Amino acid sequence: MTGTRGQQPPYETYGAEQPKPAAQPYHPPQAYPTPQGGGGTQGGQKQGQQGASVTTAASGTAPAGAAAVRLPRTGARTTPRTRKARLRVSKADPWSVMKVSFLLSIALGICTVIAAAVLWMVMDAMGVFSTVGGTISQATGSNESNGFDLQSFLSLPRVLVFTSVIAVIDVVLATALATLGAFIYNLSAGFVGGVELTLAEDE
Repeated sequence: MTGTRGQQPPYETYGAEQPKPAAQPYHPPQAYPTPQGGGGTQGGQKQGQQGASVTTAASGTAPAGAAAVRLPRTGARTTPRTRKARLRVSKADPWSVMKVSFLLSIALGICTVIAAAVLWMVMDAMGVFSTVGGTISQATGSNESNGFDLQSFLSLPRVLVFTSVIAVIDVVLATALATLGAFIYNLSAGFVGGVELTLAEDE
């Protein structure tokens, strides 16, 4: 008896697993449809670039690529910044003040002696002592005595000795007064906080 259904597959293939189709690559959906044709693709790219440039010009912002590269400004002027620090002198060390004042007063005394010697030489070269001394001798002189001798009284060794004594007294007084001033400053700074100073540093 001949079947009317035609040729049937063998029975052992009914339960067999069917072959799966080959996996296709995944294509993400596009936000904007791509125009058809080669010319349409180039035209779309040009339109997109023109649209981006118009949007950038309208918004006033640079594109991402241009923002990453900063061009140097040739005409810009840079003003230097000044850092300031506000400090307060709360205490002065009397020992350090005494040493510094002692050295400064010695230097001042030496300068005084040198200045006195130079001044005496200049006045002697100009003839001041002889002229003034002659006038004083005539005014104070008499028939028995010649009067007061100014040139012998104001001789260079005597002037230097007198100036040196004044310089030594100046050294002692300046050192003592500076040390006493440091103690007085420390006492006053304990009440009012001391002298405030503003220091500036240019960069």
